Amino acid sequence: MVAFEDIEGFAFDMDGVLADTARFHAIAWHQIADEVGTVWDDELAEALKGIDRMGSLKLILEHGNVAEKYDAAARDALATKKNDNYRNLIATLTPADALPGMLDFLESLQTAGYKMSIASASKNAPFIVERLGMQKYFDAIVDPASLSAGKPDPAIFIAAAAAIELAPEKVIGLEDSAAGIKSINAAGELSIGIGDSKVLHEADLNFATTADVTLARIKATLD
Repeated sequence: MVAFEDIEGFAFDMDGVLADTARFHAIAWHQIADEVGTVWDDELAEALKGIDRMGSLKLILEHGNVAEKYDAAARDALATKKNDNYRNLIATLTPADALPGMLDFLESLQTAGYKMSIASASKNAPFIVERLGMQKYFDAIVDPASLSAGKPDPAIFIAAAAAIELAPEKVIGLEDSAAGIKSINAAGELSIGIGDSKVLHEADLNFATTADVTLARIKATLD
């Protein structure tokens, strides 16, 4: 495993790591699932974590066995409707919606001189960061539209390291989804999973909640 002193940067997923925007995604996708006749269940909700917009829609349509009913234009319309619903929901975000411990963690990283980037599948990440008042902490936000593949492909975490001018092995990635952990690992970065260790069993380090994530605990675990 990488030594703590070799780490120079951190790459963050957004949903479920910095803020609970995942609940807004779930509400907006649930609305789309209802519209197309797909039954919403825990299995589907978990499968959508960390997956980009069109990938999520594809899973919803397949889960309901209705994929053949929607051509490209219809899928684009559904994806647009979902995003409109989602943006209406995230417009209500404030700094108070940052997940427990994350603002303190970001502050500690900035004070210690680490570079930080965001590797989120959400095209709305810049807007969310602004609503949360976190702009000052991040040196870069990867545009998922610029990538050829979404998570679990490593492209987004490779881009997140490049955006802060670091080699992947000098970066720690933080994720709450299995797809995201696979992405970090494939990029050659050290992975921190936040959530159920059974779901995130491929993570190099695991914390049950965001409130447990501190620089001191990461250092203690790596040392």
